[in-house]
Amino acid sequence: MTIQHPWEVVVVRHGTRAARRNDVFLNYAFYGEDDGPFTLDYFLWVLRRGGEAIVVDTGYSAAGALARDRTVLIDPLEAVRRLGIDPASGVPVVVTHAHYDHIGNLGAFSSSPVHISQAEMDFWTSEVATRPLFSHFGDQEEIEQLRLAQAEGRLRTFSGEQGIADGVRLIEVGGHTPGQAMVMVETAAGRVLIASDAAHFVEELERDMPFVSMADVPQSYRVLDRIRAADAAYVLTGHDAGTLDELEAFGESLAGLAAVIGRQS
Repeated sequence: MTIQHPWEVVVVRHGTRAARRNDVFLNYAFYGEDDGPFTLDYFLWVLRRGGEAIVVDTGYSAAGALARDRTVLIDPLEAVRRLGIDPASGVPVVVTHAHYDHIGNLGAFSSSPVHISQAEMDFWTSEVATRPLFSHFGDQEEIEQLRLAQAEGRLRTFSGEQGIADGVRLIEVGGHTPGQAMVMVETAAGRVLIASDAAHFVEELERDMPFVSMADVPQSYRVLDRIRAADAAYVLTGHDAGTLDELEAFGESLAGLAAVIGRQS
């Protein structure tokens, strides 16, 4: 697909965490491999085209990072501002899923339309979401921001697939969470699939090793198959520490913290 006005995708690394392989791969002992260190990075993505922008996920808040001992490399809101975006301006926001590290600063986007799959919204506003296996990843204070967006008429739910702008398509896949979504973006450098946490790491895709937290394990395998078969020039996973190494650096304003695909002139 070729569109007249393609987007650029800015990949922002806002946090990091030192972990162990056993911490991040589901039932890691089943693989018969030694444990070892593993680094996770935390990302948000910004789509830009002329005067337009779309923010894909809003990172974790300072409180969310502190509660889980995550390192903050840059305040996600500061990163967005350095890209010329005022969070309060009404810029559209896509929530790929409602974990703390993807909606942690949603309240700052107080005028924004918020796109999220209906299945994701339904799950995180249900009683089951408060059970320990899920609540570790979902803060109810942040879920309240989704409820507020709904009450104010700013919530935009979808099921299956939906275009939200010329060259930007949301794809609901599930697996990691009940309504996990991906974003397909048309850029001058080719089609970019923001897999988000549909696949956390390149190794997860290459070795068929699901992440430690999966709402639906069989579906998570199907989603990995779908990503591998996707017609995309770039696949951006949700937490791979090597992501920025493979892409063009964004520039001085986010030195060492951001990369760009399909840079606009």
